[in-house]
Parts: sequence; structure tokens; C-alpha cells
Amino acid sequence: MGPERRVIVGVDVGTTAVRAAAFALDGTARHIATREYPLLEPVPGWRVQEPDVLVAATLAATSACVAGTAGAEVVALALSSARYGLIGLDAAMNPVTPLLTRRDARSADAARALRLSGQSRELHRLTGTPVHPMNPLCKLLWFARHEPYLCTATRWWIGLKDFVVHRLTGMLVSELSSASGTGMFDVHRRGWSSAVLDLAGVSESQLPPVLPTTAVLRLSAAAGRAVGLPSGTPVVVGAGDGPLGSLGAAAIDRTVGGLTLGATGALRTVVAAPLVDPAETFSCGALTDDAWVVRGAVSNGGNVVRWAGRALGDDCAAPALLDLAERIAPGSDGLVMLPYLLADDALAGGWSPPGAFLGLRSEHSRGHLVRAAVEGVCLQLGGVRDRLAELTPVGSVRLTGGAFRSPLWREVMAAVLDCPVQVARTADEVTLGAAALGLFAIGHACDLSDAVTQLDPGVAGTEPVAVDPTLATAYRGLRTRLPALITVAGHLSELLDEAAGAGLSARVRP
Repeated sequence: MGPERRVIVGVDVGTTAVRAAAFALDGTARHIATREYPLLEPVPGWRVQEPDVLVAATLAATSACVAGTAGAEVVALALSSARYGLIGLDAAMNPVTPLLTRRDARSADAARALRLSGQSRELHRLTGTPVHPMNPLCKLLWFARHEPYLCTATRWWIGLKDFVVHRLTGMLVSELSSASGTGMFDVHRRGWSSAVLDLAGVSESQLPPVLPTTAVLRLSAAAGRAVGLPSGTPVVVGAGDGPLGSLGAAAIDRTVGGLTLGATGALRTVVAAPLVDPAETFSCGALTDDAWVVRGAVSNGGNVVRWAGRALGDDCAAPALLDLAERIAPGSDGLVMLPYLLADDALAGGWSPPGAFLGLRSEHSRGHLVRAAVEGVCLQLGGVRDRLAELTPVGSVRLTGGAFRSPLWREVMAAVLDCPVQVARTADEVTLGAAALGLFAIGHACDLSDAVTQLDPGVAGTEPVAVDPTLATAYRGLRTRLPALITVAGHLSELLDEAAGAGLSARVRP
């Protein structure tokens, strides 16, 4: 059977949907299937999902994808998933907790305590992961304090990918990429850290063994029946969605940054060995044993435009709002937005002030507010790039993600970065990255770059974005003032909190 009749399927289990994409080995075709599932918030700040619902969606999407390949031979499944999730299992491998997603913030107090105690610096040095509520380490500290009886009933603590792999293959294992995002894995020794496990109150025997991301397992008979594939089909354990997104965007040269912007955003670059940020801002996680992804994330991206559609009336769709914003002059006539609708990952210490519009006047319209939101996000990402450049050189940036379909997002982002910028042409960088890692793992490509171009020959082709020098100069000036504006907003927030507390005390005083 020729390569045109052979495909590899990349499966990405994300935060709100699973996406399965079959890529022909000769790069001529792909077929995609998706299944969505809810993100639940049973308590404010808790963001969870039912593990078995995610597995059912994974099987359904994979089955639909396989059925759409018109009888082609599937040489392997290769997996990707969102990182930082945590699931507790009993001895029978049944969930005793929901999946605590990376957006679950219940452990904010635990993260804050580690920072205040000074322990966060050593934890970051060991694990490459900043202390943050998203980390499984902090989630385990929350369980130890608030659910001690559940802890005694939990035989295994695992991640989302680990659970999916178990349901597909019957093997309970983790892999280097997911393990390196837990906050409990010593990235220098490449093993679970006994000191951090003692802090978390778990033993190494409660955690799965860690395999290379290129490890190949076999599809079980039951999973094979569910997805329409033979028992024993190779299953490549794969990596986390962030590192695989860098691979799928062909941004794995250490001088190239991959900037992804959807609802949230992240800037990544690839280095040969773990690189720890002394400022505790960036994380460093594995793609393979000798390719590590340094990442700075922002919680506020394209979601600020969706927020504007809800908050500014008429519930306008993002394209209509961006059309209004394009008519506004750069700089939004003096209006600045600090786009911190959600507490932001990319600020030192994991702290950010509440979001704010500064310089608001009666002449400012809805278009001004939206343009200021776009500019605020791009300025924030420009600051991430500045801090990343202090760790490793980033000479050019590739843009990926749905937001960059908008000319306004592209224009503003390129001017803020003020370096060679291209828009990657692929729209499926994570599933492409998973499939490419899988192709390399089963020996069908000589290296990762070869694997990506084999599956998508046009992936290296990019659309350059022209940088307006006048615009770049204007945004450079605004970026220099941004730290002071953030500090001012923080002080104002503290004063408002104090005033609100005083007002409440006056109202309840007998």
C-alpha cells in the first residue's frame, strides 16, 4: 500500500473539545473530526470535567476521523492533551475526583503560601515550572488540606493524558512532557522529585512511571472496536498541547518564537536542555528528551474581544467589533486597556491588577474600547517577548491561532514585536505536531522537522506581516509606560478594596 493510502492520526484532547486529524503520509490530504464537552464550574473558581466524558468524546472523534479516511491504513495514533490537569483514581482505576483542569483556581491560597514562604524559587529551579494554582502540586496541597479522607482513598494521582492513554491501551503511564508540567518532576534528573513529593504528601508509588514522549504502546481490543481500528495499532504517547503546537507550527529552531493567540495566548521557543527562568515567570517543559519548550503564557487574549461583545451591548460577534476597531487610529486616541480580565500567568509572581481602561473620555466610542483591548493584549505579549529574550535569543516570531485571521490583530502584534513576523499557514498545529511526533516515533521520519514537512509540505511557507515603523515607534513608547500604569492600577485597586471593606463595616456596625 503506497503512502497516499496510509495516514497517521493526531488526537488532541483539549480544554473544551477533542480534535482528531488524519494526515496522509505523503502530505496530500487530511481529515478532521471534533467532539465538544462542557467545562463545569460547580463552585466559583473550580473548573472541572468528568474524565469518562472526555474519554467518550476522544473515542467518538477518533472513530469519526478514521471513518472519514476512506479505508486508508492508519499506521498509528499519536496523542496530545492539555497539561496541568489532575485526576485521582482508586485501586480499580476508577476516578474518585473529577479532572481538575489547568483553569481550576481552588489552590490559589496554596500557591500564594509557597511564594510567601520563599519555597517557590527552589521548586521552580527543580521543576522548571512556576508555582501557580494550575499546577498539580498546588492542587494536591489543596486536597491534603481540604479533602484528607479522599486522599486516603486515592491509589493513583494522574494527568489527563495518562487517563486517556490508560483507556486506549490499558497501560497506566505518563510521559516526559506532561510530567514536566506537574511541578513535581525534577527536570534535571529526569525523575519525580522525592523532596517535592514529600511536600505534596504523595509517594512515587502513587504516580505513573514516566516514558519518553516517543514511546509506542498498543491499542487495546476494546478501544480498537470503539474507534474502528485493529487491536495492536501503535499508540504514540505524545506530548502536551503547547510543545506540540510549536512543532506543528515549525517553530522549533531556538531563534524562532511561536506565538499562539486564541482565547488565551502563549509565546514559546525551543531549547536543547531545560532552561530555568530565575524570575519565576516562564515554564520549561519537554517536547522530547533533547527539545525543551520555554513558555510564557497570558490568560487574556482573544477573550477580551468576546468580553467586549457581551459587556458593551448587543452581544456583537468578534468580526463586527474588530471592524469597528480598525477604523480607530493606532493608540486609541489616548485610551489604554490593562486587559487583566483574568489573573495573568505572565506577570512575575502570578499577580496582576484587575483589568482597567485608563484615559477614558466622552469622545471614546465602542471602537476605541475594542482597539484598546487588542492593543493591550499585544503590548502584554510584547512584554513577554522582551522577558524571554533575556533568557534566549528570539530573532523572529511565527503567529498561529484563530485571532490572527484578523488583519488588526496581525498588524498590531507585528508592530509591537517589531521584528520579522510571519503567520503560519497551518490551522491545525497541535494535531499536526502530534502526528509529526508520532511519525518520528515509529521510524517514518529522520527527525522532527522532516516529519512535519512530510505531513504538511507547506508548513514552512509563511505569510510575512509588514511592520509599520511609525506604528512600531508609537507602541514602543507606550510599552515603556506600561509598567508604571500597571503599578498605578494595582494601587487604585487596593484603595478601592479598602474603601469597600470600610463601607461594609459601617453598614454592619451595630
